[in-house]
Amino acid sequence: MRENHFFENQTISSKIKASIISEYFPSYCSIITSKYQPKQIRYIDLFAGPGVYEDGNPSTPILIGKHCSKIELLRRNVKMIFNDNYYHDALKTNFKKEFPEGTFAKSIHFGKSTVGESTAITEFLKANTHSGARNKSKNDFPSLLFIDPFGYKGIETLVLAEFLKNWGNEIFIFVNTKRIHPALENDKFEGLMQDLFPTTFKKLRNDRRFKATVPEKLNLIIDSLGDEYKTHLGQKVFYTAFKFQEEDIDATSHYILHITKGARGYDLIKTIYNDFANVGTVFDGVNTYTFDAKKYGTEINELFDEKSINIDKLANELLLKYKNKQLSASQLFDEHQVSGLYSRFHYTEALRKLVHQKKVKAIFTDNKNHKVTVLISKDCLLNFN
Repeated sequence: MRENHFFENQTISSKIKASIISEYFPSYCSIITSKYQPKQIRYIDLFAGPGVYEDGNPSTPILIGKHCSKIELLRRNVKMIFNDNYYHDALKTNFKKEFPEGTFAKSIHFGKSTVGESTAITEFLKANTHSGARNKSKNDFPSLLFIDPFGYKGIETLVLAEFLKNWGNEIFIFVNTKRIHPALENDKFEGLMQDLFPTTFKKLRNDRRFKATVPEKLNLIIDSLGDEYKTHLGQKVFYTAFKFQEEDIDATSHYILHITKGARGYDLIKTIYNDFANVGTVFDGVNTYTFDAKKYGTEINELFDEKSINIDKLANELLLKYKNKQLSASQLFDEHQVSGLYSRFHYTEALRKLVHQKKVKAIFTDNKNHKVTVLISKDCLLNFN
């Protein structure tokens, strides 16, 4: 059963989490429809909640609906699929109050099944939604799946990996490391942990003992989960975590983990994460984009903050890799961004810094007057010294 008190008052971390998902989805739809026009684009939330907190703040389903209602393409083509075995009736009432019948062309599905016990949900997620073979046809129903449970019953990585096989499908998973961390050492939860880490459970359980710090142990959990998808799909998978600090102490509360097979999705989620992160974090293989509720509203720009360190690190990497080479800024970005956590912002700032230092020469080939020295564009030609 859900923890009923969770939806009494919305915390700032919950607001940021919902904002990340709802801001991402319209841009995801834009990427999908730039390739071709599917029969429908799906947003799937298996633990949707009531849609509105008792304090009146909207949660993810309502925010998704608001974004989709403002864009004609999404009003016509998006199919929203919500499920919650406890808040089903409240969600349906709250959603229809905000969006009367006929707001969206596709009917909204309000399910009330228990994830992990419903074979219908399992088969739905595993289904091949292509009109033909997965490797020979386009996905008729590309989908963004959001899973935000209180526990981990029914969160089966092998099932989610089948879902991810379909072209364009992507996943957001709420990863509560405060629960996973102790569960890995408790035999009572071994079955649930093996569902989550079907091939890496034993190795994860053993390797975490050799990590010196808590951040390293938590990062190992994230990496192990991401590696599961690489193993089961047998191809490149991009997984990117956004970390939330505790509301009252200096410890990690949980992560949002985004998983995609597409480089465009990887680019997009890093841009979204960068917009919502309020803690400067050096990307060192352990740390990632971070939000600290205690610092919300009091952020300051420091002269030598971690963002500038990341930009300096990236600038040095680019100098080494592209020495004496000529290529467009978009070519460089597409080629290099798949290798790490740096977002478009970091690349733009790093390249502008190199131009300012006269280590790179940038020339625009579109015959337009630009106020900036570098844009991530095919019309911005870079010459590295």
